[in-house]
Amino acid sequence: MDLPWTLEPLGEDAVLLRLGTRIDLQLNRDVHALAARIAAVRPAWLCDIVPAYAALALFVDPAHPHAVGRTAQDLLDDWLAALPADAADGRGRVETGTLDIPVCYDPACAPDLDAVAARAGLDRDEAIARHCGPEYTVGMIGFAPGFPYLLGLDPALACPRHATPRTRVPAGSVGIGGHQTGVYPAGSPGGWQIVGRTPTVLFDPRRASPSLLQPGQRLRFVSISLAEYSALAPAADHAHA
Repeated sequence: MDLPWTLEPLGEDAVLLRLGTRIDLQLNRDVHALAARIAAVRPAWLCDIVPAYAALALFVDPAHPHAVGRTAQDLLDDWLAALPADAADGRGRVETGTLDIPVCYDPACAPDLDAVAARAGLDRDEAIARHCGPEYTVGMIGFAPGFPYLLGLDPALACPRHATPRTRVPAGSVGIGGHQTGVYPAGSPGGWQIVGRTPTVLFDPRRASPSLLQPGQRLRFVSISLAEYSALAPAADHAHA
């Protein structure tokens, strides 16, 4: 494999294939490209591939005849070493469409937006424009089912999490935590700065693919009014009924 990597044990039946230790867009693209190429040639005993910012978790079926009597690390170390170069090289970009996610930035949906804007030396409209401006990449899914950690936030909007998390953040809340932005797919506790809310249902266990967003996917936020949010929100609520 052309990319430098290390294997670390992850419990008894998995390993962590680490490409780096930093949050970096190109490194994350390498991770997703490598995940796609491994998936294309995955053996029957490799039961799951989970990409993160700078690493892949690879899960082995310990009951598979090829895996019996071998540790996950030994099995994957041998298999990865035997991969053809074009299958193992993760460089490049996973090509996906860009999804538009509507977000309401009205104060009723964005309790922390004014504070985030003030911290950045911006007015509310400028902060909204900067949050909607980038094309984001889903770096990974985590924290809660369907929660996307998004890369691409304008550095001016970076801000620390709340020192004391809220006990409940509404579903669809769009938040900023450090240099990341993300969306709460369901109501839950949370400490991110809430700057908007989307009526889009990010996670529904009854869908064929429960998580709307997948690692490596690209998206943009599109500002909508409170009236538009209210018109769309019942459909989102109905999806969870």
